[in-house]
Amino acid sequence: MGLPAKLLGADEHVVLHMRTHGKALILPALALVLCGALIGVGLALIPMDLRPVGQYFIVALGVILIIWWSVAPFLRWLTRTYTITNRRLITRWGILNKVGKDLPLIRINDVSYERSLLDRMLGCGTLNIQTAADAGPIVLDDVPDVERVHVVMTELLFGTGGHDTEPPDRSSDT
Repeated sequence: MGLPAKLLGADEHVVLHMRTHGKALILPALALVLCGALIGVGLALIPMDLRPVGQYFIVALGVILIIWWSVAPFLRWLTRTYTITNRRLITRWGILNKVGKDLPLIRINDVSYERSLLDRMLGCGTLNIQTAADAGPIVLDDVPDVERVHVVMTELLFGTGGHDTEPPDRSSDT
């Protein structure tokens, strides 16, 4: 699901649209497996005199933990998106309360990225965007293929605008 066309300005087009990297789902997935195992063990070990009320309690507690540890982080991951157009950087997030920030590309002074060893193994990184504001850099965590995103942003900011025009025909160059 990309950014709806009604949210784009005239002559504006999406260059990149992405969510945060899937590594944010590793711990919620492990929590889901752990909760399932704990529910199974709890149901098996409940004394006979506490059944079925005790079993209902264990299942209800397990469902609450699954929602808290697995479903909510998944929904947060699902709703956090980064979109780069030929004019601005758009971030959107939120499950019930939606938050969106738009940063015009003309306000960006510098773009850099950081990649830890784990980030390099998983193919993601942190994108740091410096603006003229005194608030400090804007940090986009867990950007998939951050090097490519860095190159695209650099070309949009400081290049010749290669994303707005067609590449030159080089078939006659011999």
